[in-house]
Amino acid sequence: MTLRCGFAAIIGAPNAGKSTLVNALVGSKVAIVSPKVQTTRMNVRGVAIRDEAQIVFVDTPGIFEPRRRLDRAMVAAAWTGAGDADAVVLLVDAADLAADPQGHAARDSNAIIEGLKAANRQAALALNKIDAMKRADLLPLAERLNATGAFERVFMLSARNGDGVGDLAGWCAAKMPEGPWLYPADQAADIPSRLLAAEITREKLYLRLHDELPYASAVETEKWEERKDGSVKIDQTIYVQRDGQKAIVLGKGGAAIKTIGELARKEMEDTFGRRVHLFLFVKVREDWAEKREHYRAMGLEFPEE
Repeated sequence: MTLRCGFAAIIGAPNAGKSTLVNALVGSKVAIVSPKVQTTRMNVRGVAIRDEAQIVFVDTPGIFEPRRRLDRAMVAAAWTGAGDADAVVLLVDAADLAADPQGHAARDSNAIIEGLKAANRQAALALNKIDAMKRADLLPLAERLNATGAFERVFMLSARNGDGVGDLAGWCAAKMPEGPWLYPADQAADIPSRLLAAEITREKLYLRLHDELPYASAVETEKWEERKDGSVKIDQTIYVQRDGQKAIVLGKGGAAIKTIGELARKEMEDTFGRRVHLFLFVKVREDWAEKREHYRAMGLEFPEE
């Protein structure tokens, strides 16, 4: 038996469904998911096994035209993930592109295609959310994108319900080079526990306050204390930029942050397989997105001006 192992980067415009796809490919939740655009801020690695191949799927931040320092850091992380990978998959929201060929998603996807071509990098094209569109609209879209010459294979899938995901996984497995596996067979993700805990809380924050909380918020695990009974005490800080945002996170009588904490604690206990004592604090820091130490805590490189 010849073992193979390598990296497959999933790239795409914001909200194309990359995290949902990576979770489906891995078979368990390794990346947070929310309706909020640009939820993923760093490269998250999920590990899957298909026959003799171990595939490390890299969920990357959305690639778009950056405007802020944080935007630049995320886009740079995505392209780094693609550049280091043995296989690259461009995931596009087929339903969105078909409905609005001149919209943001279309422009971002076209720019990514040009970036792949400039790097002389062949990729697979994955048309996502095909369950939300007519097949008569799907085929012309596939032909138009494939005509760019940037793709060696085209897949049509629904990351949400799993249709077509197995075929894409098979293609990725075949692209992996020969070599020993990098992770134990039962390991599904490669992310530090402190960072994973912060991501879990950030997901619950976005899900609970999606329409009310601006994008510019962050969660950091400030303290991780192992206890003698096997449980862990986790202190986390939620950073926002305005006093009004702090009031939103806290909620009336502290109701919102209590709900966020309960949901996050439950998922952490399921994820870590142990009792979790979670304590959340909210701080206003207008310039948090300009501080180097916060980027390190998020697993991102700090982009210089």
